[in-house]
Amino acid sequence: MRNARRSEFGFEAFWLACRAAVSIGLMVTVGLGCAEREAEPKRSEPKTARWQRLERLQALRDRVRHPADGGGRAWLERTADQLPYAISATPDRFEIVFEAGPLGIARGGSILFQLPQIGGWSIPQADRPQARGYTRVESTADGFEFETGDGGPAGGQKSLAIRVTGRPLRSEQRVRIRYGAGPGLALPDRYAESDARFWIGVDGDGDGAYGYLEDSPAIEVRAGPATQLLASVSSVAAVGALVRGTLSLIDSHRNAASGSTEKITLRSVPEGLRLPSGLSLDDGSTQFEVETTAPGVFRIHASAGSLRAVSNPLVVAAAGADATPIFWGDLHGHSAFSDGTGTPEAYFRYARDTAGLDVVALTDHDHLGVQRLDESPGRWQTIRAHTQSFHQPHRFVTLLGFEWTNWVYGHRHVLYFDDRGDVFSAMNPSFETPQLLWGALRSSGASALTFAHHSAGGPIATDWSIPPDPQFEPVTEVVSIHGSSESPDAPTVIKNSVAGNFVRDALDRGYRLGFVGSGDTHDGHPGVTQVGYASGGLAAIAATRLTRDGVLEALRARRVYATSGQRIVLRAQLNGRPMGSSFDLGAAKRETGRLRVSAFGTAPIVRIDLVGSSGVIESIAGSDGEELQFQRPGIEMRAGDYLYVRVVQDDGATAWSSPFFFEAR
Repeated sequence: MRNARRSEFGFEAFWLACRAAVSIGLMVTVGLGCAEREAEPKRSEPKTARWQRLERLQALRDRVRHPADGGGRAWLERTADQLPYAISATPDRFEIVFEAGPLGIARGGSILFQLPQIGGWSIPQADRPQARGYTRVESTADGFEFETGDGGPAGGQKSLAIRVTGRPLRSEQRVRIRYGAGPGLALPDRYAESDARFWIGVDGDGDGAYGYLEDSPAIEVRAGPATQLLASVSSVAAVGALVRGTLSLIDSHRNAASGSTEKITLRSVPEGLRLPSGLSLDDGSTQFEVETTAPGVFRIHASAGSLRAVSNPLVVAAAGADATPIFWGDLHGHSAFSDGTGTPEAYFRYARDTAGLDVVALTDHDHLGVQRLDESPGRWQTIRAHTQSFHQPHRFVTLLGFEWTNWVYGHRHVLYFDDRGDVFSAMNPSFETPQLLWGALRSSGASALTFAHHSAGGPIATDWSIPPDPQFEPVTEVVSIHGSSESPDAPTVIKNSVAGNFVRDALDRGYRLGFVGSGDTHDGHPGVTQVGYASGGLAAIAATRLTRDGVLEALRARRVYATSGQRIVLRAQLNGRPMGSSFDLGAAKRETGRLRVSAFGTAPIVRIDLVGSSGVIESIAGSDGEELQFQRPGIEMRAGDYLYVRVVQDDGATAWSSPFFFEAR
């Protein structure tokens, strides 16, 4: 018998959280040694597999639950002097009352108090009354005796197990869990969310297997005061066009902050944009129209009270020049429906209203989370419903998706380009290999793509010995919060990289893959790069129309490029053809071509590298400015080779064009 409330959430989410924390330079206390990869038994291919983790997950999946597991109910009580909500990263105290279910909890059984692993929740502990996170457990149940300890692999780092050592806890008897009971109180999540859960697990018979209360208590965590103004604008337009801009406020943790009554001023630098006046940030964000009146490269300077912002560059093309729009997308991220923060609704709202994205996908894990997506059809329907409700063709494109979380062949996310599609879980033997996944997608008739990510290392590397299916995988994710999988010489190389497993190695195998970046965010903030850090990820999509079909067509044509999160404008043409193109060299197998490159950055450009199968062919130095343009008339095109462009800024931010491919047919 299987219980839909069982969980592999704790250790898996903790591992991903600490990998992300290490990758962005945060200081973390790690009792389970997250800075080192767990030892894996030696197995046959693939060499990148995480067999031990897979076997642990399979064992948890197949474990039989006792009828008392997951029994009972729980609720949060707030006193009269407390707000009904918590404030991001502000010390508070929380009291959770648990009432045993009809079957009670036997001696040796446990109650697990589990906090979200992502964010800044204090670690619950019962040993140091003066320290943060001190948790006091009380009960008036006759003869109730207990001992406390950390939740271990079942609950992750941020959990406390309450083990019954005396008489069994009988039906309707109560236990109070006072989290933040000492003078140090407890820190709530630094990431705002409307439904932050205090998950309560119950091991009714003492065999170590927990079931979770589906209605575990929750609290709203609100953002702190606004500390930063964000400004974004469309990246490419023709003279006379109307394009969209976005202004938004965020707090020190990138949460969407509350509104401001301060006067907003907008200025075009240089002059050449017609900007609105009288804008308001009462709701924390606003979108507005910008009219282009002259060719050039423009940035919008915005102010709201003491806060200042400069937008990404807007390239306005002269009559007759290429004005194909660039749409910005974050195609990979997570919510609290797996191992992230926040609701799906909040995820889409942040992408649209705060980040000012054009395209977004929520890709929660198939089998990580207190309520696994592959066993929670209600959650999948909720994601589907919000994906549909936020979708606005020609304005804001949303894509239905999930992450196929495979611990043998590597992680891939699946995107659907219509409103239908199922979760094909990597834990299901019917879909446990890439070939089976692609076969299921083909049989379903769905309009879908798959994307390999953190493919050179990170949580798990991709098994590149399996050729990507050209129908479903025309592009790959080269950068995310985990770092870059492009090549060993790239800025911010991914952690735990595997030699010979970079994307450039995959190209050397003959795979024809375009490049995208994605956030892989777990903090509910798609499209906004970690403040002060160069690694994140965005996909720049050169589509003729902002629709699902238009985005799909651009991805299949590889008319896309990747950035580490900044909205760098990059144009690359070879013999007048766009990035991602394939060239048939015929019998000669060798030609020369003319390469034209234009880059407009968000910081001074240090250099632009031209990269082929032999590595960096040439580096063109910048000149302390945010623009660099050049032509190379004698580019050698040899059959079987490829060429792409890499832009590096002085702040470490990077952009990668999709490659040009040279074929002899």
